[in-house]
Amino acid sequence: MVKKVLEGGWLAARSTDIQLTGIQLTTTHPPSPDHSPWMPAAVPGTVLATLVKNNMIPDPFYGLNNEAIMDIGDSGRDYYTFWFFTTFECKPSSDQHVELNFRGINYSAEVYLNGHETVLPKGMFRRHSIDVTDIILPDGQNMLAVLVHPPDHPGTIPPQGGQGGDHEIGKDVTTQYVEGWDWMAPIRDRNTGIWDEVSISVAGPVKVVDPHLVSTFFDDYKRVYLHATAEMTKQISIPARSHVQYTFPELFFYKPNLWWPNGMGKQSLYNVEITVDVDGYGESDAWSQHFGFRKIESQIDSATGGRLFKVNGEPIFIRGGNWILSDGLLRLSKKRYETDVKFHADMNFNMLRCWGGGLAERPDFYRYCDIYGLLVWQEFWITGDVDGRGDPVSNPDGPLDHDLFLYCARDTVKLLRNHPSLALWVGGNEQIPPDDINEALTNDLKLHPLFLKVNENNDNSKEETALTLMDPSQYLDGTRVYIKGSLWEGFADSQGGFTDGPYEIQNPEDFFKNDYYKYGFNPEVGNVGVPVAATIRATMPKEGWEIPLFNELPSGYVEEVPNPIWVYHKYIPYSKPDLVHDQILLYGKPKHLDDFCLKAQLVNYVQYRALLEGWTSQMWTKYTGVLIWKTQNPWTGLRGQFYDHLHDQTAGFYGCRHAAEPIHVQLNLATYFIEVVNTTSRELADVAVEMSVWDLEGTCPYYKVSENLSVPSKKTLPIMEMKYPKSKNPKAVYYLLLKLYNISDYRIISRNFYWLHLPGGDYKLLEPYKQKKIPLKMTSDISINGSTYNVHVQLENKSKKPDTESVLHNNNFVESNYDADVDMMSSETEKEGGLLQKFYKRFSREENNNVSVSEINGNDVGVAFFLNFSVHGSSQDHKKGEDTRILPVHYSDNYFSLVPGEKMVVTISFEVPKGVTPRVSLHGWNYDSGHTVHQAL
Repeated sequence: MVKKVLEGGWLAARSTDIQLTGIQLTTTHPPSPDHSPWMPAAVPGTVLATLVKNNMIPDPFYGLNNEAIMDIGDSGRDYYTFWFFTTFECKPSSDQHVELNFRGINYSAEVYLNGHETVLPKGMFRRHSIDVTDIILPDGQNMLAVLVHPPDHPGTIPPQGGQGGDHEIGKDVTTQYVEGWDWMAPIRDRNTGIWDEVSISVAGPVKVVDPHLVSTFFDDYKRVYLHATAEMTKQISIPARSHVQYTFPELFFYKPNLWWPNGMGKQSLYNVEITVDVDGYGESDAWSQHFGFRKIESQIDSATGGRLFKVNGEPIFIRGGNWILSDGLLRLSKKRYETDVKFHADMNFNMLRCWGGGLAERPDFYRYCDIYGLLVWQEFWITGDVDGRGDPVSNPDGPLDHDLFLYCARDTVKLLRNHPSLALWVGGNEQIPPDDINEALTNDLKLHPLFLKVNENNDNSKEETALTLMDPSQYLDGTRVYIKGSLWEGFADSQGGFTDGPYEIQNPEDFFKNDYYKYGFNPEVGNVGVPVAATIRATMPKEGWEIPLFNELPSGYVEEVPNPIWVYHKYIPYSKPDLVHDQILLYGKPKHLDDFCLKAQLVNYVQYRALLEGWTSQMWTKYTGVLIWKTQNPWTGLRGQFYDHLHDQTAGFYGCRHAAEPIHVQLNLATYFIEVVNTTSRELADVAVEMSVWDLEGTCPYYKVSENLSVPSKKTLPIMEMKYPKSKNPKAVYYLLLKLYNISDYRIISRNFYWLHLPGGDYKLLEPYKQKKIPLKMTSDISINGSTYNVHVQLENKSKKPDTESVLHNNNFVESNYDADVDMMSSETEKEGGLLQKFYKRFSREENNNVSVSEINGNDVGVAFFLNFSVHGSSQDHKKGEDTRILPVHYSDNYFSLVPGEKMVVTISFEVPKGVTPRVSLHGWNYDSGHTVHQAL
């Protein structure tokens, strides 16, 4: 099949501004980009995306601009009913057949091609294919016009806002977040538009449609069969345009490379191709997709009551997050998706939950989840707030058209089912679909007998018997569980009680306590998420740069009062009166925006690292997994995020990255015991833990090394107590550095750095510590491949080395076998651990002329605290006050600290826009003004 994606060159206009019919637009009166009201369109995208692109409305994500944009509830649906127009060439041969394909339209549309009309049925999550063989003009320009209508029930936004507005949106089969939520302002057009790919496909007399690939495993995953069933669409003959399901003979593989989630092994992907040859014609059609051999099993764990997942027979402790969507105007792209998904893999996450009020995510999203090893929980379009459990109580019967919902669900399954990353289907968020829908989904998504239950021996039945069963590829899915709702069947209390959460600031030590959360798997636990100050300035006017007021209450707790713009952007305070003292004030009262955001990053790091370490501390004894609410925002929100809408990471990103390492050393903040975590399938042997405490004067008053350790697979093991707070005259504020290393060669497996205070204390002594000038040496190297820059920086704390100098100060890390590593010919992904090793060796070569050295002078001794890199660009047309950051940037680490004498290598990768000169800058607690580490010439 030849496929041509129709991207670029689209025009758009409001329907009420156009007096011509679709037939006229695609025959005698085609629009011109030079004539108003036509404008360049965002396709894929939404009406709002098009209006923003053409500066017809202000950016709705900036400041309070969204309040100046007409809401569809006030304007009526016609206001956001738009024409979209493009032209294309297509020159099929006389015996070929052509289809016009839409992968997503919200919500309904009439399509006109060369004067011919087709009315598309309603539904955001369904594909449309139109046979246009007899309409195409093979010798000229084909004119295509699409009139797109908004959802039938866009609803209105109550004065108080609320979860899903007035809930009317739930009557349609569409995304529900668009009426606003407690983390999102309303989307004024309700995401109306051609929001996914448009294409032309050309094939012969028989076309391959929706193949289903399934792998079955025997003999401990050594013997594998690949099953495939596809629909064959006959364009001609017996009978014309009929669909025939064809099941291919099984293909046998011996010991194929398996696909593993992030942190468990490689993401091995094979390219599967299906071609159809027709006698007398030749190749009629071809289809291909990357496919991973893997088996996902799931059941309720008897020990914890939480849902247990196994991949290829190995239990996997779930540490991941809730995903809404990448962009609230549906400006979705492969590049943005790759950044989003890679960020999650960089945090060492292994699962993303596609929340039911968002999207059935797109194949590009799943493609990158396949590559980077993120398991995906895909929810259908039901939420408790909109579908029966809201305030006020909403309609419990779901969408008005249940058949439409089921059609969209089945079509979504067909679209996504071949992705190895897809782990489970869930009926809804905090709600079960209406009985008839739930019963239909339960039946449609029932498991094939070979996938019915977790079997310890991976021998569901004898191989010969198994292959006589109905072929599993003939099922709609048959390989993944369907769970009726996010609070049922091993999630939260399993009974549908509102037992997820909490969603606000916590005392860090509470995450480790046995009574913090009662159930085995928490699908949503949320927290704070203020970005860096540069993002605040880039997304808000100066009135939004005012930091919160701190009002002390009679109870001694503090209530934060944010400015109105922060309120609009859903700011979560860093205090919870009567439960949690303000965590920012622990570092001293912030003086201005930069000070506030820097201290917020300290809190972000501590909060999210403690959250994941607390859950991991009770891995398999109490918990089977946790999903953080949420990992990012589809707009410029101020809560629950590890990176902002501009793609700059918060410090919480790196707190998670360390906490979710497959092998990890950590401090239990409740017991002050050092713990070693081994989530892998192999025993960890002949290792030790080095523990060093550093005070603010730069001395090391407490130093311990453990004995030779062995840590069983899938185990969190307490090692020894960290007794410094119980020692004689402990300092009020101190640093703790933990290193887990191989005894044989002193290579470091895990490094973890804490800043701590004595019980009942605070971190205010860190404020004067800012004045310390800690000398740093930075050796940097840069390589350029096209527009991609890779910078490698070795940093060294040059202040006085401790008397008890450790052989571990060089931080020579083990090359990890668990970093995201794709085994696929089309990928050039390389293990980060390997990169670090190579660049460390590179720096040791004095003859390397590409290396540059810079130093920050200082005479003080101490920890170089909370160092963070950023990348900036300069160009001739740069305006004063403009955001200079180059985003996104991938850092191997950031917001890190170095004790005296310690070295560390950080890799930095980014793409540079044309005409921009990049500059890598270093800031830190002791380095407020910033220091240029490397500037490209």
